[in-house]
Amino acid sequence: MNIASFLMPKSEVAYLHDNMTLRQGAEKLRRSGFSAIPVIDIEDRYVGVISVGDILWNTLAFNQSLDDITMKKMEQMTVREFIQNGKVKPACIDTAMEHLLERAISQNFVPVVDDRNVFIGIVTRSDIIKYFMDKCRECGGFDFPQKM
Repeated sequence: MNIASFLMPKSEVAYLHDNMTLRQGAEKLRRSGFSAIPVIDIEDRYVGVISVGDILWNTLAFNQSLDDITMKKMEQMTVREFIQNGKVKPACIDTAMEHLLERAISQNFVPVVDDRNVFIGIVTRSDIIKYFMDKCRECGGFDFPQKM
């Protein structure tokens, strides 16, 4: 089974454009309620992921003290400068679910791209876990509770 049936489409996913100011990105990330979200470029290609920690630690690193951090400075930096390039690798839409399990260990979601690297959505870790729990039940494996 491929991941298309588990895909949360881009239209339902919080994401940032890499040319947004850091302030815009931080505000959208805060409103999303997530700790990390995908970043795409102007042509909708997947670029990477940015997290609350990336913004916090890099903002502190770029400023001498907390007193130096201002909204004006956050307007002068872009999301592009804070992206976790290459840390969260995307999966192609035709990837099998079995290949996502390893990625789901270290990240909450797997970004999904088409064959042109255009971001089309995500598959969440919880959907990946549910898939494998159902598969184990079918095989007579572990007896997982139906609801937690």
